Amino acid sequence: MHMFDLLACVCFALVPVAALSSDADILATANTKLSTIVSRSDQKYSCKCYPGDHCWPAADKWNALNTTVNGALRSVVPAAAVCHESFQGSPTYNAEACAEVNKNIHSESWWTDQPIETMWTYWSNNTCTPDSPKERPCTLGFSPSYVIMATEIAHIKAGIDFARQQNVRLIIRNTGHDFMGRSNGYGALAINTHKFKDISFTGSYAGPGDWKGGAVTVGAGVQLRELYTAAHSRSPSVLVMGGECPTVGIAGGYIQGGGHGIMGTWFGMAADNALAFTAITAEGEYVTANANENADLFWALKGGGPASYAVITSLTLKTFPEMRAAGTILNINATHTNDSAVIWKGVEIFHSFANLYVDNGFFVYYELLGGSLHVQPFVAPNMDAAGIKAVLAPLFAALDAASIPYSTVTKDFSSVYDLYIDLFEDEPPYQNTYIGGRIFTRDDISSRNPEIINSYKVAAAPAPGYVGGIVGHIVGPGHNVSQADNAIHPAWRSASSFSIALLVVDRDVSLAQRQAAQDVLTHKTGDAMRAASPDGGAYVNEGDLNEPDWQRAYWGDKYPRLLELRRKWDPKGVFYARTTPGTEEWEVLEEGTRLCKRN
Repeated sequence: MHMFDLLACVCFALVPVAALSSDADILATANTKLSTIVSRSDQKYSCKCYPGDHCWPAADKWNALNTTVNGALRSVVPAAAVCHESFQGSPTYNAEACAEVNKNIHSESWWTDQPIETMWTYWSNNTCTPDSPKERPCTLGFSPSYVIMATEIAHIKAGIDFARQQNVRLIIRNTGHDFMGRSNGYGALAINTHKFKDISFTGSYAGPGDWKGGAVTVGAGVQLRELYTAAHSRSPSVLVMGGECPTVGIAGGYIQGGGHGIMGTWFGMAADNALAFTAITAEGEYVTANANENADLFWALKGGGPASYAVITSLTLKTFPEMRAAGTILNINATHTNDSAVIWKGVEIFHSFANLYVDNGFFVYYELLGGSLHVQPFVAPNMDAAGIKAVLAPLFAALDAASIPYSTVTKDFSSVYDLYIDLFEDEPPYQNTYIGGRIFTRDDISSRNPEIINSYKVAAAPAPGYVGGIVGHIVGPGHNVSQADNAIHPAWRSASSFSIALLVVDRDVSLAQRQAAQDVLTHKTGDAMRAASPDGGAYVNEGDLNEPDWQRAYWGDKYPRLLELRRKWDPKGVFYARTTPGTEEWEVLEEGTRLCKRN
């Protein structure tokens, strides 16, 4: 069984783009037609327009938008509405359709093909799930009200313009991979970009910039397995720097957050490999961003955070020659021992060699869940089975010396692609989990590895009644790429390990219980991880939404420039995603529904 099943985990995601539209005049007073003013204690807020507000667009405006997008506008109905007797007062139950939904809820591809569903269902507020009582009415929860199923770039522009002009919150949705709830937004207009699947290769990039090797241009909807397969089908085959989860969309939140992945120790972050973007700005303008044109936007899109500067419509990336690879699987679990102290000692030994793995160009993916260590796989590019066994010999010698029982398998592959298809396991969606995480540097590994492992123990059981775990990535994006002109946190250049901390939350919980769980994650698990990595950082795509001093934690000393660029490229505050540059004055009020800016 895939160990992610223990926590029903899903991959990092394409992150949302939420619009706060408004031309300069619409947030001025409570009397304007296109804003709502609310007060909390002595604080006043200017808010987005929501159903029931005086400023919510009338039917004729929605109809006009539908005409503009050639009939692609849809009212949102959750996929699981067919498992409930009613949705918004209308009968919806269909036993056959409900059975089909239940059959597919653990399929990543099914979720990515939905109009607005997100794999991390906790952030929808779980108000319409397929396994809840059918008598319970289905509601939208925190989901958008409308979605444009875009098939033309002009449809994306039309949605941005509508949200800006009508002061409606906007969500950009490709695959629904979203650890942090940024692709959900109550009462929003969503734009689904999943249909933009163009992939175009060139053997010699013509610039601008210094890169003269191969390149690939992908549309906004292209997912990693699609891209990897297309790259492998080339003659000769090529490699593209991307993540491990097959259904993540590469040209969006993934690369805007930086993008770590299986070839990261060789090629750096995905953002290090970006050559050009086409995008649509907050003002609805079509732009190109590369080394020569809109170079500041180009810099910010490479790791500066999702939903902050523009909506990416296409991305051009470097490609590299395919190479052979070797992979190893390692398990230490209940089939070997029931002594948790022995397993934890094995974890400490395994992780203590992180710098060695990175020094040899490895990427390592592992899960520490349910009291077991599952490493699948160690990835050794440009190496055969004998080579990877030689590198790992000190690890196995240390495990043997400590009498740690384990099992291991090593395989040879003619290509990195073949290794990827064979050894990486799909990660089932439909889960209910908070996350945090930490970047651990080389110095952290060499000087504070016991403290890191202690933080993992805290993550596994952070407080009475809570259970969690770790999903780990041993990767060194600074191993071959020490200098790169982009927005990612400088800590990535000295990194050897990045860990996602998970905290399981029940599906039916109150707002107070949600806050209690968030506090446990931030102040129990998070504090332990931060203490173990004083020179580390956090990762914007896979981090704690309540991360203290998140500006510095996510971007270090690059944050002031990012804030300046956000104000340049989005001066009216059109885009929104929590804990991204320029969102300090925004809050979601009224139990997770109304997005508002402090006056």
